[in-house]
This record gives sequence, structure tokens and C-alpha cells, in this order.
Amino acid sequence: MSNALMLRGQTLPVPVGNLESYIHAIHSIPVLEAEEERELAERLRYAGDLEAARQLILHNLRFVVKVARGYSGYGLPLGDLVQEGNVGLMKAVKRFEPEMNVRLISFAVHWIRAEIHEFILRNWKIVKVATTKAQRKLFFNLRSSKQRLGWLNHEEAQAMAEDLGVSTAEVLEMEKRLSANDVAFDLSMDQEDDDSASFSPSQYLAADDADPAETLEAEEWDTYTRERFQDALAKLDARSQDILANRWLVENKATLHELAEKYNVSAERIRQLENAAINKLRLGVMEAA
Repeated sequence: MSNALMLRGQTLPVPVGNLESYIHAIHSIPVLEAEEERELAERLRYAGDLEAARQLILHNLRFVVKVARGYSGYGLPLGDLVQEGNVGLMKAVKRFEPEMNVRLISFAVHWIRAEIHEFILRNWKIVKVATTKAQRKLFFNLRSSKQRLGWLNHEEAQAMAEDLGVSTAEVLEMEKRLSANDVAFDLSMDQEDDDSASFSPSQYLAADDADPAETLEAEEWDTYTRERFQDALAKLDARSQDILANRWLVENKATLHELAEKYNVSAERIRQLENAAINKLRLGVMEAA
């Protein structure tokens, strides 16, 4: 089947504006009976009927919201999670085989979760917390397994490590990274006189054994990298620069849906433009190296 299925996705309801209105709208769409779902799946599979694909997606959007709500604890906008889950649903519909004799959502839930997982790992922190398959598994299992605010004891960490096939040290390191909070380098004016001053990174002194040559080299490399980044950014078109700036370079980051409304396109289109801009930026920095 062609990629037209993904392109037709922009005609589907998307969570822009009032998210509750979107949720109310998709819950007004009834769940398909098993026979109806199989008939639509067969039309899509054997006749390439894109309208059948659209109906399969529409009647299963409510399940995406249910899955997305399970990831609300990561501090990311529910609308963005739903949008990513919708992408997973569309991918699942494209690959669904009616002969499997299972309901579509039973097959699609894995694709929905996979897209949401990737989105969380890309956006949860500026520094990625999970870069390998084992660490990604640990990231999500650790978040869901911890039922209390306290730290894991050695026995709990060891048991989790055995369950997930990683080392105890990796479990403890991931827990530490998940528990870390972002700290401002400089204190605000109203904090300068309180006890928190001792915890400001700007108050730290260099160690006696610090190597000035290594420090200078690191600073020069940072400056060089920053200049290459700025040059690559300047070569992007104005819309791409604005999308990257609002999604990554400002304190109050815009959601996909806010930018979609600004440019009068779908949230999925904004996501595509964002990814394309990041790839161009990465290529520009590498070429300048």
C-alpha cells in the first residue's frame, strides 16, 4: 500500500485548540463491531481502499487517548502524546492483516506505545536519559515500577536489574538521572540572600587540580560548535527557524498544536517540518566540521 494513507491522516480529527473538545468529538464516534472492522480491513488490504483505512482510524482514536493518558506523568502535553499515538495507530492500520483474527486495537496498541515512547525519549530531557535498547526498557519500567517517593534499596535495585537484564549499577544510575531536577546556573534576585545560594552552580569553585589547558580547550570547542550551529541555523528557512526556536530554544515551549494553528497546517505537518529542520541542522553542523 502506498504512503497515501499517512497523507490522508491530515483529514482526520487532530487534537488542536481545546483538547477536551477533541476528546468529546472522537468519543461520539462509535466503536466498530468485529464484523464491520474485518470488512473494512479486507477492503483496505485487498483493494487499497483508503476510505476504509480512514474509517478504521476514526473509530479507534478513542483508544489512543486512553493509552496516552497513561504517560501523563512525564510532564509532556497530553495533546502531543495523543498526536504521536495517532501516528502509531496509522502505522498499525497500514500493517494490519484481517487474517490474524484479532481486533485492530489489540494489534495497534504496541505501535501506539512505540511512537509515544520515542516522543518521550526525544523530549523528556535535553540530555537523553536512555540511548540503548536496554536503557530504554529500564527507563519506562523504572518509572512504572517505583510506587513510592523514596530511593530504591539494594535488594529492590538488584531484583529490578535481574528482571530487566541489566546491571544493578545501571538501575541505580538511571534512578539518579530520573530523580535529578534542572538547576538554574544563577540565582534569581529574591534567592540571593537565602540558604539556597550554596547550591547554585555559579557558586562552585574550581578544584585545585583543575587543568587550565583542558578548560581552555573545552571552552574553545564549545565556542566553535556553537558557531557552527548558528551558521547551520541561519541557512534554514524562516518557518523552520521559528518552529525550532519555539519548540527548543525558548523557556515556554510551544506545542505542535499551537504551531499548527499559527501556520494553519496540521500538527503532524509541524512535526514533519520540525524533524526535517533538525536533520538539516545536524547535516549542516557535520559538513562544517
